[in-house]
Amino acid sequence: MEKLMMVVSILLIAMVLLQSNKAESSSQIITSQGELFKERKERGAEKTITNITLILGFLFFAIAIIYSFI
Repeated sequence: MEKLMMVVSILLIAMVLLQSNKAESSSQIITSQGELFKERKERGAEKTITNITLILGFLFFAIAIIYSFI
C-alpha cells in the first residue's frame, strides 16, 4: 500500500508541475490584479493533463483515507 501511495504521489507532483501557469506572476495573485479565473477553454494536451491531475488527486485522497483505517 505504501508503494502505491508513493507512485500516485510522485505522478501527482509531476502532473501538477506539467500544468501551464494560469497566472502571469505571483505578485498578481497576491494583489488580485491578474485575471486568475478568466474564462479560457482548455484543449488537447492541456485538458488531458488537467483530467489526469484530477484523477490522481482523487486517487491520492482515497488511498490516504483507506490507509488511515488499515
